[in-house]
Amino acid sequence: MSRRLADVARKVGVSEATVSRVLNGKPGVAASTREAVLTALDVLGYERPTKLRGERARLVGLMMPELQNPIFPALAEVLGGGLAQNGFTPVLCIQTAGGISESDYVELLLHQQVSGVVFAGGAYSQADASHEHYERLVELKLPTVLISAPVDGLGFATVSCDDAASVEQSFGHLVQLGHRRIGLLLGPRDHVPSQRKLAAARRVAERHGIELDDALIVHSLYSLESGQTAATRLIAAGATGIVCASDPMALGAIRAVRRAGLRVPEDVSVIGFDDSALMNCTEPPLTTVRQPIEAMGKTVIELLMRQMSTHQAIGDEVFFAPELVVRSSTGPAPAAPSVE
Repeated sequence: MSRRLADVARKVGVSEATVSRVLNGKPGVAASTREAVLTALDVLGYERPTKLRGERARLVGLMMPELQNPIFPALAEVLGGGLAQNGFTPVLCIQTAGGISESDYVELLLHQQVSGVVFAGGAYSQADASHEHYERLVELKLPTVLISAPVDGLGFATVSCDDAASVEQSFGHLVQLGHRRIGLLLGPRDHVPSQRKLAAARRVAERHGIELDDALIVHSLYSLESGQTAATRLIAAGATGIVCASDPMALGAIRAVRRAGLRVPEDVSVIGFDDSALMNCTEPPLTTVRQPIEAMGKTVIELLMRQMSTHQAIGDEVFFAPELVVRSSTGPAPAAPSVE
């Protein structure tokens, strides 16, 4: 007990006596100090006294699928800053292969009496995944916001970059450059954002009278290595342009083009998605679709705070317009070989 008092007092910058008064429910402690002590208790991993466990901590879980893609650290920074401005402390939960599952993370966060959760990618976007832990959040009426398209029926507030618009821009850009064999490098088949991208690509292809056969559609994991393997199949299928569902996938596609003895963009054009950090410093600089991370993050915080203040769930999906950033990884379609 004495160690807990000392640790919390040191964290908050108050006396052990003040911490003791808070933990024992004694009067004479400012509300701001009381909140700071309870938050420090949660951050340090100490259990609250039984009589205080019914109160939610000023903690918000940030669930990230990974940190290898630079877009997720950037998003965590935006969300963390927004939470801090509102007096909340973010608890970063990162999923790794063979590590703690998303449902286990949810249980850990609930044990810490968090005030809300933000998911930036996860099982909610995959139709074939288990969604039981989301149902638990609904039952508890815990303020929750999702980033990117979920499966139908979850009923959470959602902030999405418009997947259909992103493909219309990138696919249309390649069509304007004269490409007719345009490949799609997407996420898993049951991934809702990828399903939206594929549906939009089919519409754009039909509009321009372009055939989008099965050989030009490849589903992959969201990594550079998986992108490289998948892009190799698209190159073999004769794709002169490749639209990718993430920037790491696009970098993998560029590597695949070079491994095939071809050039970007002279032989194959490549487009990414996210416009994550340093994509203007790659060789060649990557043409990609930019997600408005700052604006999306601000809206996530607003939706979360609104749920906390009104104690009412929000089930709407807010769409943000993407922006095609044209750099040097795209160019005119290669000329067809002449027939003598």
